Amino acid sequence: MLLPTPAPGSDAAAAFVRRHLGGLCSDDPAASPAVRGGQTAADAALATLDLTGYAARRSEVLPADRRGATRLSPYIRYGLIDLPTAWSAAGGAPPEDRTKFRDELAWQEYARHVYARLGRRLASALRVAPARPARSWDDPWPRGMRCVDACLDELETEGWLVNQTRMWMSSQWTVRGGAEWTEGEDRFFTHLLDGSRAANRLGWQWTIGAGTGKPYGFSRWQVRKRAPQLCGECALRHRCPIEDRPDDPPAAPRPDPEPLLRADPDPGTTGGPRDVVDTGRPDAVWLTAESLGDADPALDAHPDLPVVFVFDEPLLARLRLSGKRL
Repeated sequence: MLLPTPAPGSDAAAAFVRRHLGGLCSDDPAASPAVRGGQTAADAALATLDLTGYAARRSEVLPADRRGATRLSPYIRYGLIDLPTAWSAAGGAPPEDRTKFRDELAWQEYARHVYARLGRRLASALRVAPARPARSWDDPWPRGMRCVDACLDELETEGWLVNQTRMWMSSQWTVRGGAEWTEGEDRFFTHLLDGSRAANRLGWQWTIGAGTGKPYGFSRWQVRKRAPQLCGECALRHRCPIEDRPDDPPAAPRPDPEPLLRADPDPGTTGGPRDVVDTGRPDAVWLTAESLGDADPALDAHPDLPVVFVFDEPLLARLRLSGKRL
């Protein structure tokens, strides 16, 4: 079925999703109040990028005006800003901030290469069994903890979290709460505007120690350092369940570490074609979720052709994403 082209603007986009895709969503579709979609918004965000202080403030959580995170990740995830363009935009930043920002871009590139090689195998522990406690929590993300409650509110309402709180929540879910890490990653994927199986899964593997054997231990110390007001507001402040760092469980390396981590038997297939494959005159340009920007190579090569995006109904019915992602 060919859907109509939605009118410009976030309200019109939300109405379009509600009418045509609402039955495939996990919630009532509404636009994120934190990030505006589209190429125009992406271009504006890049044009006003100021990385001064990025290295020092990237991990700040509260107050929000202290945060150094750029919020470019949703635009990068969907190809509205490609990695080389973001890399170049950092050229005039202070050296320490430029280096840190480019380190994060390199991580994104690395995650894409890992996913291209492993695919769905990235949902399995790469090297070490995930760190988990002897006794699991009934709810790994209890809203009675103000730090967790605040992160869940931001995740579910805005669809975005700073890197520090992503680490808090990942560690709390598995390292301390004992829950299956892929289920927590699915919760992230449902809501995060920059949600990708590549970066999200690799990030979770790193945080819970499955990729390195060294899990990140979430404790009250990090909250006091990055968002002290949350502890002051918490009903559990005098009996904090994360007062101390979680114990480091003994490493349990996989008996059969993922072999594709060592070598790729077919790098040509993994990397894709080096040159354009010409099979005749196209009738339309088919955009994908990884390449929605004006600089998409097919769109650039055929600017006069109609443009099509396909909503995969069976896939969306299975994923049940938040409406703000659509």
